[in-house]
Amino acid sequence: MTRAATALFSLVAYAIFFATFLYLIAFVGDIPLASMTVDRGPTASVALAIAIDIGLIALFGIQHSVMARQGFKRAWTRIVPKQAERSVYVLIASLVLIVMFAFWRPIAGTVWHVEGVGAMVLWGLFGLGWVIVLASTFLINHFELFGLQQAWFHASGREAAAPQLRQPLFYKLVRHPLYSGFVIAFWATPHMSVGHLLLAVGMTAYIVIALRYEERDLVDLFGEDYEVYKTKVGMLIPGVGRKSP
Repeated sequence: MTRAATALFSLVAYAIFFATFLYLIAFVGDIPLASMTVDRGPTASVALAIAIDIGLIALFGIQHSVMARQGFKRAWTRIVPKQAERSVYVLIASLVLIVMFAFWRPIAGTVWHVEGVGAMVLWGLFGLGWVIVLASTFLINHFELFGLQQAWFHASGREAAAPQLRQPLFYKLVRHPLYSGFVIAFWATPHMSVGHLLLAVGMTAYIVIALRYEERDLVDLFGEDYEVYKTKVGMLIPGVGRKSP
C-alpha cells in the first residue's frame, strides 16, 4: 500500500469504528435513535434467540482475542502491511459488531425494572461507563490504539517510540479501566431484560477471559515493571485482582 492509500484506509476504518461505537451505545442502552437494539428487533423462539445471541458474542470474542495476540499479528503482517495492521483489526472488529447489531435477537422477560431516582442513577452510571471507555483510550494513546498513528508515521517517514508503561489517572486505580467502563455500561440499566442480561454476562465473561491472555502479552512487553504494577493495582475493580508480591 502506498503512504496515501494507507492514510486514507486508516481514516475510513476509524470513521466506521466511531460510527459503530456510537451505535453500540444506543444498542446497549436500547435508545430509540437505533432501529435495532438489545431489546428491539426481529424475534425468534427463546431457544433459537439464545443460540444466535451466544454465537454472536462468541464471534465477537474470538475475533478480538485471536487478532490481538502477538503470534497472530506476526503471521498476519506477512499478508497485511504492518502500518495498516491495526486499522484492519479495527475495521474487522467494527464489521463484527455490525453483524451483531443486524442479527441479534431480543429475548423478552424482565430481570429488574427501576424507576425514579434509581433509574436516574443507573442512567448516570451507564453514561459514566462509556465516558471511562473513551477517556481511557486517550489516556494511553487513542490514535495508536485505532491505527491512525501508524498510518501517519508511515506517511511522514517517522518511527514510533518504544512503548512505555504509564499509569495516568484511571490506570492508577485499575489496570484495565477501558474494560471496567465496558462492564459498567453493560450492567447499568434501569430495565434489565433477559436478552440484555445475556449480553452483559457474555461480554463480561469474554472480558475476564481475554484479560488473562492480554496480561501475558503485557508481561512479555514490559517485563518486571508490569509484574510490579500487578501487585499494586487491581484488574477491573480498585484493589481487587492484585497479584501477590
